[in-house]
Amino acid sequence: MLSQTLLAAEVAEKGGLFDFDATLPLIAIQFLLLVAVLNALFYEPVTRTMDGRSDYIRTTQAEAQDRLDKVVALTRQYETEISQARLKAQQLIAEAEAAAARIRSEKLAVVQAELQEKLEAARVRVEEEKQAALSQLQQQVDAIAAQITQKLLGSTR
Repeated sequence: MLSQTLLAAEVAEKGGLFDFDATLPLIAIQFLLLVAVLNALFYEPVTRTMDGRSDYIRTTQAEAQDRLDKVVALTRQYETEISQARLKAQQLIAEAEAAAARIRSEKLAVVQAELQEKLEAARVRVEEEKQAALSQLQQQVDAIAAQITQKLLGSTR
């Protein structure tokens, strides 16, 4: 046992704290091999998955932006179509109101003309009846006046 302790003390004195013999390149090779294995087994699939997700997110975002642009364009198109339809509807309403007013005024003119004709015919008939009544009254007045004159003259004779 004593010999082993002396041997260990001798080895420790040779290299000191750092001993750069064949173990350093061996540890470096082990480290590089470990990095290669970790890269192949863990980091590459994770990186591939993250790249795939990034691509998916980019494409989804681009598609969403395209859809949003289409929606905005369709919204503008529909708003212009709606405003044009409203203008057309207002024009149709104005035309219909004008046509209704024109028809109403034409019918009113026709009715007023008919009324005027009927009033004129009634006035003429009333005038004729008045003249007939006046002439009849005049005859009766003349007949009564003749009777009165005859009675007055007949009683004085």
